Amino acid sequence: MRKKKKIKMGFSKSFPKTVEGVNYPKWVEVFLDSNEEDLAESNARTENISLMKECIKDAKDIVSSENLKDYQTDVINLAIALFEKRASHVVFHKETMAKEKFDKQD
Repeated sequence: MRKKKKIKMGFSKSFPKTVEGVNYPKWVEVFLDSNEEDLAESNARTENISLMKECIKDAKDIVSSENLKDYQTDVINLAIALFEKRASHVVFHKETMAKEKFDKQD
């Protein structure tokens, strides 16, 4: 089976840069290269897997402490709800990486 190639749009984020003598900032756009994007996505994936495992454990604890029936689907649905509430998105990781790159420019 052939592995599907991911199509990437390229990630960029604009940050305000203070310019002396001007009342408004100059906006600087920072782009992540393909390797930086892959790293951000990999970090987010690793973090999200760990977070989902934590959410499953928490869901089991909630079901147990509330004397609910521990049907697997109910536990997973509760874990998913917890995960969606807690999970940070890949965009957050990319924005953080872009901000670090922006801060290094000065």
